[in-house]
Amino acid sequence: MRLPRFEILTKMRRSVLYRILRPRAPTHPVEFTGPVVVVGSAPVSTVPAGFGTQFHVITINGSQSILDKWGVDAPDATFMQFNQVEGQTTNALHVRKVLDGKHTRLLYVVRWPKSLDLLKKGLAAFNYRYDDVKMIDRFKRMAMYEAVMGRLNVEIDDDMKFSNGITAVFYAILSGAKAIIISGINPDSSGHIYNDANLKRLHAGTDKQILQVLIDRGYPLYTADQEVAKNSGLPLWTDETFSRFYALDTGASFRA
Repeated sequence: MRLPRFEILTKMRRSVLYRILRPRAPTHPVEFTGPVVVVGSAPVSTVPAGFGTQFHVITINGSQSILDKWGVDAPDATFMQFNQVEGQTTNALHVRKVLDGKHTRLLYVVRWPKSLDLLKKGLAAFNYRYDDVKMIDRFKRMAMYEAVMGRLNVEIDDDMKFSNGITAVFYAILSGAKAIIISGINPDSSGHIYNDANLKRLHAGTDKQILQVLIDRGYPLYTADQEVAKNSGLPLWTDETFSRFYALDTGASFRA
């Protein structure tokens, strides 16, 4: 299907700007030495087998609300959509409520349209604390996608857009993670763990396609949730998988 003229122009403009700016895909400031858990806010999430202090944790928006039950004070990194900081949607209001008083080590705010000072004021308004905060614009997300998927994605329409959960998976891959476990990320579900509004999950189709590509390419990607493993093809992270991970010599490749 042919794109409308304005979409063609937008695609050309973003592609040209991306090549001019040559943004660097963000990576974690220190090496991920243990398994990395990417925690989403689907209504069902599972503590991965063997979970402990040797695991690294990345949270998405308000998913940090479940970490008290996991015994985690602060995640290693958090990806937050810009609208969660000041937006008035049902989801944004609930995200700020559950994050009030919480703390993360490194906060990435995706596509924040204002200054860093205004971002810090917005975060302070709901008492969300961090050791460091960074902004990820559209072009840095494009850089992450290209670095992992090998092609450019200018996100012209909803069929091309991917979630912050997938952004976090890209981040873990680019930061050298040897095992990435998703929990509370289910493209087939609706609703969020921190409210009962049962809101539809955005970009589910694109997320499923990306996850399938990553599986097919042999990335060490797993899920802690049995239902997701059954429906998505992602291997389930088990006690056996955990034991095998730590039985390997440092630097050895890790596959299912």
